Amino acid sequence: MKFFNLFRIAYRSLNRNKLRSFLTMLGIIIGVASVIAMLAIGEGSNQNIKKSVASLGTNSIMIYPGTNSTGGVRGGAGSNQTLKLEDADAIAANCDLVKYVSPVVQKRAQIIYNGKNWNTTVFGVRNDYMLIRALTITKGSGFTVADDRSAAKVCLVGVTVIFNLFGDENFNPVGEIIRINSIPVKIVGVLSKMGQNTFGQDQDDIILSPFSTVQKRMMISTEYISSILAAGQSEAQIDDAVDEITSLLRQKHKIAPSDDIDFTVRTQSEISNIFGSITKVMTILLASIAGISLLVGGIGIMNIMLVSVTERTREIGIRMAIGAKGRDVLFQFVIESVLISIVGGIIGIVLGIVVSELVATFGGWPVVITPISIALSFGFSSAIGLFFGWYPARKAAALNPIDALRYE
Repeated sequence: MKFFNLFRIAYRSLNRNKLRSFLTMLGIIIGVASVIAMLAIGEGSNQNIKKSVASLGTNSIMIYPGTNSTGGVRGGAGSNQTLKLEDADAIAANCDLVKYVSPVVQKRAQIIYNGKNWNTTVFGVRNDYMLIRALTITKGSGFTVADDRSAAKVCLVGVTVIFNLFGDENFNPVGEIIRINSIPVKIVGVLSKMGQNTFGQDQDDIILSPFSTVQKRMMISTEYISSILAAGQSEAQIDDAVDEITSLLRQKHKIAPSDDIDFTVRTQSEISNIFGSITKVMTILLASIAGISLLVGGIGIMNIMLVSVTERTREIGIRMAIGAKGRDVLFQFVIESVLISIVGGIIGIVLGIVVSELVATFGGWPVVITPISIALSFGFSSAIGLFFGWYPARKAAALNPIDALRYE
């Protein structure tokens, strides 16, 4: 029997029971849609994390205090105060593979302007910070080296701060005086809009001031700093730059080679890889859970095909009696199961794309639909139709024509 005839018979059989065929497809549809949506969300999160980490600069190096052991308890990064301004100055002066360096101090503060107030984070940095983070100024200008030396009361503000203090993020606040914890500070520039990072943190809710301004005028303790941000001469030399910084700080902190260091050095690529690995594991987990729906859908196909074989036993006997071979019956039922899974897979792909777009539009979650996820879902659904349809098809092909004709 020609393949076209087998396909036509299979189509007619499914068309006679439209509702049952659709319900059989439903498991495949839900499974494929779930896999595509989960992979799209996972890939979107992965790319968003890479984008957020990349905003620190491709050659950036972060040095944090902490990770020293006290009384047998090992502290995490930032859990101890171990970095000082002299460490940042030493890195700038002695590390040839480091291009830019900025010490960083930060403090939550209440900002006041004409009766309006807003709580935000104030960062004390040096000019190199802008170069490391690739930050730009849309209005006004940046602060100068002289401002840092004199602890000038000037600052750069993000658009979120502008909106909450002035009521309009497009307002030009350059020249206006705001109070940071009762200290009058002049706005000299506006930072370009950056939006939210991967973790939902508003990167525009920020104020930058000269390092010495924040350290001397706003901090209670001026001895320690929050972190050091640096940038290597090139991306290819990042690992060597990290080794150079680590060796220098070991000497500065008088740490023996056998002792644990009291600081943590992280690079942009290292942080990206860490979060990328976490995202990948979560994506695989979510896709695996969604894949269970495909498995359940396959079991549903097998169940319906077994019922169909039982219902059509007499029909099978008649076809075999007039010359149909066992392989013709086998292919007929295999085609039916594969047809169910392919049509279900196509509908599932469309549904998965729609769901992904809805998540992106209404949920604000980044999604990236890749051709690989579509091909994987479609191929897997087709394979499930073939796998779970094979046994019922073999059962139908193995029927004895005489017994099949006698079946009531």
